[in-house]
Amino acid sequence: MHHATSPAIAPEPAPARVTSHSWRVIAAASIGNALEWFDLVVYGFFAVTIATLFFPAESDTVSLLMTLGTFGVSFFMRPLGAVVLGVYADKAGRKAALTLSILLMMVGTLMIAVMPTYASIGVLAPVGIVIARMIQGFSAGGEFGSATAFLAEHGASRRGFFSSWQASSQGLTTVLAACFGAFLTSALTPEQMLDWGWRIPFFFGLLIGPVAFYIRRNIDETPEFLATETAQNPLSDTFSNQPERLLLAIGAVVVGTVASYLILYMPTYAVKQLGIPPSAAFAATIATGVVQLIGAPIFGHWSDRVGRTGIMLGAALLFLVLAYPAYALLAAYPTFGMMIGVQLCIGAIISAYFGVLPALLTELFPTATRTTGMSLGYNIAATLFGGFAPFIVTGLISVTGNPLAPSFYLSAAAAISVATLLLIRQLGMR
Repeated sequence: MHHATSPAIAPEPAPARVTSHSWRVIAAASIGNALEWFDLVVYGFFAVTIATLFFPAESDTVSLLMTLGTFGVSFFMRPLGAVVLGVYADKAGRKAALTLSILLMMVGTLMIAVMPTYASIGVLAPVGIVIARMIQGFSAGGEFGSATAFLAEHGASRRGFFSSWQASSQGLTTVLAACFGAFLTSALTPEQMLDWGWRIPFFFGLLIGPVAFYIRRNIDETPEFLATETAQNPLSDTFSNQPERLLLAIGAVVVGTVASYLILYMPTYAVKQLGIPPSAAFAATIATGVVQLIGAPIFGHWSDRVGRTGIMLGAALLFLVLAYPAYALLAAYPTFGMMIGVQLCIGAIISAYFGVLPALLTELFPTATRTTGMSLGYNIAATLFGGFAPFIVTGLISVTGNPLAPSFYLSAAAAISVATLLLIRQLGMR
């Protein structure tokens, strides 16, 4: 077992091209990763409908808060999933953990897809949704670290480009989920949506699941993992030998996870606060996913040449400076065109930050504890700051009556990550 002697490893020079085998590795990880996050994101996109069916209340706001709270509750399982699946990946391999995580996600998604509503089975319906969300949260807890380590370790000399497909595949998730939202809300009547339409995206995830499972079962383990002596206790090593790296990872993730989950919340925000039709709100959100899908690998490739923290600092500062003006413009001009423009800008900034973040996290931890460290850092930040972002901003808007409340939360998250990145640079990461 080995331990790196510095907080991070500087990027190596990038080779001239990516081989056909490399593209197969990227495809294998990205398809499964996109499905994992699709099953999570689609719940948030259909929060208003799920609130009506499973969390009925006298007030629409209370019903929505209960639904978004359930979305956040699943994040309490993510640190546990990060520990169990992260340690499993560091001991049994990245491939084994990736295969297990996709199976668990399919179980949670199946439960949501077939769950009877509150009108049919009463309180068992919301309880069943909570259990399903917890299974999904456990699965997602190990997905980020395992998929990121798998990508980065298959392209050690181009970590930025390879691991950026983690963020790119999440952009694909946003596109798929938003496309379903835009199509279903425009093609179906509100009654059809409530009756059966909302279940379609979850069944879609189930259909793709076996394909992703097969692909992951037939991929090669990473060369770095095979060449490294496995740690006897990756969890203990991470907490005892690398606590500062874990804290740095948490701080670096904060603005990325908050921005991502505010994008997920945007259709709900557009409908409830801006009065934009659901189909238009989903269509505008597609723009963010497309930009992230295309932009993340570009910024990841760039980071292999110029370094990680400079790009990420620039993006975090843009979030800090532009969050309030962006939401102010939306509130003043609640049109489809303005929402498209704001979503495109947010998508570009997320691409710059999240496209580079996986490589930075990879280089914070040695191979023997990499998946455990990344999984914990990412999921602690996602649980504390990201998962409850929709719930927090909905509550802030309700209490203050200020529709610009999401910008305050995003700005605070950006400030935390800016401070963390400055510290990482001071400790030697370029």
